[in-house]
Amino acid sequence: MSNDQYYGGQQYEPYADANANGPQNPADVTQTWEGQTWDTTYQPAVSYDQVQAAQAQAQAPVSHEQPQPQAYPQSYGQQSYEQQPYEQYPSHGGAPAAYHAEPVAEPEPEPVPVPAPAPVADGGPAYSSPTTSGNTRVTDAQRARAEGRSPVIEPGMQPAALTAVLGLLLAGGASLGSYGLLVPLVLLQGLTAAGWFRLNGMWPARQGIALAFLGGLVADAALLATGREHAAAAILGTLGVWVLLCLVLQLRSHADPDERMYGLMATIASAALTVVATGHLGAAPDAVVVGGAAVAAAVLARALPLPGPVSLIAALLAAAGAGIAAGGLTDLGTSGALLGLGAGVCALIGLRVASYDYPSRFVHMTAGVALPLTAAAPAVYLLGRALA
Repeated sequence: MSNDQYYGGQQYEPYADANANGPQNPADVTQTWEGQTWDTTYQPAVSYDQVQAAQAQAQAPVSHEQPQPQAYPQSYGQQSYEQQPYEQYPSHGGAPAAYHAEPVAEPEPEPVPVPAPAPVADGGPAYSSPTTSGNTRVTDAQRARAEGRSPVIEPGMQPAALTAVLGLLLAGGASLGSYGLLVPLVLLQGLTAAGWFRLNGMWPARQGIALAFLGGLVADAALLATGREHAAAAILGTLGVWVLLCLVLQLRSHADPDERMYGLMATIASAALTVVATGHLGAAPDAVVVGGAAVAAAVLARALPLPGPVSLIAALLAAAGAGIAAGGLTDLGTSGALLGLGAGVCALIGLRVASYDYPSRFVHMTAGVALPLTAAAPAVYLLGRALA
């Protein structure tokens, strides 16, 4: 055997040098490492005698007897732990204490009660703001479904009052002329473009809102340039061009196909509604006066705290009555009742579209204000020409 002995990657001193000065303490044996190692734990020192014994045991014939544990000398800095008999563990009644420990039943959490909505002045429930923090609060729409009520929330009296004001501004501007009607009409088109995107859950959508609003302005300019007698051509021509423009812009988008389709539909619908609102500018001035008054009366009657069918009938009667009253001030006369009824039906449809199953104030203050007047524009234009 050579002077350098290796076992398990460890190098030891030669046998003659190790026993030159008598038996050596295993703790005094110097160990070095051959190469690099990543094991940073402490490695106990092993003497040369132990290496010889291990080699002899490996060469010995296999015995079927159970091997006895070999006592190795204790290394420096390493504590000796002796196995204690089972009876020496602390016990109660002859068994370890861990076997007598019984599981402790944890108290079950008490269910958190859901507070009921506080009543408001008109007797309806007070809707709280929507939550986006991820908690498990029951929303107002879910509570309404559980109670058997409709989850759709109407815009309310404040948006209805703003719609009535805007309708009266349209009526007053129509009596002044086309350019007097243009100012409230542009405001109506801006609210329509912004409210439709937010109604579809798309916000912010500055490019789509700007595109739809620009379509309404182009339709207004085309109608003013060609005159009321060519209003249909100006509106339909602008609408066709804007649908093609929206399609081209969405095809250049790098969004996912589903998001691209949603954006395309929302942009086309918003542009179409904004351009259709130009019908107020192309209708006869007397028809705009009657239609604005009828829409104002219909939305105010619908916002009253009445039962559903009663509120609907009251809104239609209010629209017809306002049409008769406004027709008496114009050349339409009693035929203004039919125009007012048609404008009222379209306004209620637009109001129903603007109703939301979640209490969004922004939706109610944009789409809830603009859609009743925008939806009434075709009825005002067509019935005004038919009854003139």
